[in-house]
Amino acid sequence: MLRFQTVALRGSVALASVLLAMPMAAQADNCPAPAEAAGGPSNAHTRYIEMHLQPAIIKQGDKPFSLAQRMQQYAVPGLSVAVIHNGKLEWARGWGVRDIASCAPVTPDTDFQAASISKVVTAMLALRMVEQGKIGLDRNINDALHTWKLPVDPKLAPNGVTLRQLLSHTAGIGVHGFNGYKPGDPLPTTVQILDGLPPSGTPPVRSVLPAGAQFEYSGGGYVITQLALADVGGARFAELAQREVLGPLGMKRSAFAMPPTPAVRANMALGHSNGSLIPGGYVVTPQLGPAGLWTTAGDLARLLLDLQASAAGKQGHRLSPAMTHTMMTPVKDNWGLGVAVYPQGTPRFMHDGVNPGFDSFMVAYTDKGDGVVALANGGDGRRLIGEIVRAIATDYGMIDIAVPATEEKTLSLAELSKAAGHFIGGDLDVMIEARPDGLYANAGAPVAERLITLSPTRFRAESLGVTVEYAADFSSMTMIEGAPPMKLVRVAEKPPASKGG
Repeated sequence: MLRFQTVALRGSVALASVLLAMPMAAQADNCPAPAEAAGGPSNAHTRYIEMHLQPAIIKQGDKPFSLAQRMQQYAVPGLSVAVIHNGKLEWARGWGVRDIASCAPVTPDTDFQAASISKVVTAMLALRMVEQGKIGLDRNINDALHTWKLPVDPKLAPNGVTLRQLLSHTAGIGVHGFNGYKPGDPLPTTVQILDGLPPSGTPPVRSVLPAGAQFEYSGGGYVITQLALADVGGARFAELAQREVLGPLGMKRSAFAMPPTPAVRANMALGHSNGSLIPGGYVVTPQLGPAGLWTTAGDLARLLLDLQASAAGKQGHRLSPAMTHTMMTPVKDNWGLGVAVYPQGTPRFMHDGVNPGFDSFMVAYTDKGDGVVALANGGDGRRLIGEIVRAIATDYGMIDIAVPATEEKTLSLAELSKAAGHFIGGDLDVMIEARPDGLYANAGAPVAERLITLSPTRFRAESLGVTVEYAADFSSMTMIEGAPPMKLVRVAEKPPASKGG
């Protein structure tokens, strides 16, 4: 749902949530510490995480932080984490509390809002229905829509838009994300959302850019997909997802349910901000396809395992190996169908999410059975998740998923100058300047952000928690940590206007 707010840099897939100078300590301190057993199984790996959290950049002699310290510092009341190793769910457990009012512990069965990770399930459902012959991947989406039609834009999309474009955010459709509603508020229908009619609070979902020409993240496009799947499937979207994906994968604690069902309510986390519960405890997002999933880390791990098995060529999974290959193939830059993909190094795929009071993240290797899922219910959960993923990657040797903590490197001004220039990608427009003390990035903010040098081609915006890797010839840079893999390409500057004599 909410994917990002503007900071110094901005990306179409959550470069950062709102940054606070220092999050308030979570009021979970008022709750008694949950019994260790309440969170689920413990082992050497979970204990490693509990004592070995580090930021990406450290100084010589810096000691790791404990998980308890970081949860307090980042104002995160509760976490749900799962690890995939050697093709199986190795462990899943929770830490902290579901909410600071009840002080109930997070267990492996505690539901969190998945936010935009919902799009991965929606894409799997859509591709499964493509394989069933119910919807065309490259046909005009209006052929599948019966209860509503996307207005034809003769200039931007004269031939309409396709499901492939909608799933890869290349359809040129507007409305990035949705604000949601408080529990009990009147909810718009799907058609009201698409037409921007009350009680919907967002603009109509329409073509805003040329279809197929560029990547532009669009939650609105996934609402179109949601309706199209319901129309061709002859059932509500939530029912289709349960029948075709969630149920067969054994995702017993997962449901597209907004507001949440009694089963979800029985063990669900509530959202927090600045150490307090958000109003109502959660937002209701009737935009199910882009943001309406309640789930657990263990359930999302089961979904990743199914995709990994299919990607490895095994039959009998939700998608055929050929369709999974299509899903994982970039359509534009680093985006496949419903997932962001990293083709460099060991191939892997990921998605993250941000709803008010919730942060979510999952990443997995495509061709081997390792991966991580982490969910948080408030505070600067995104930053804490980054440190947890780094600890897990270091512990298990998942070197492509997260680089171990490292010290800042020093480069000469000549070396830094190779990385300077003007870069554009998605809705990012960034100027990179080389100074004697390092690189500085500016996307229109009052103050440029200093990028910390990790290697001659790798730099990190620490306040955003984003690491970028330049191509060998410095013609582009790609975000490799802290955000989905948005690619920014160098553009030539216009020559200055001549001054007439």
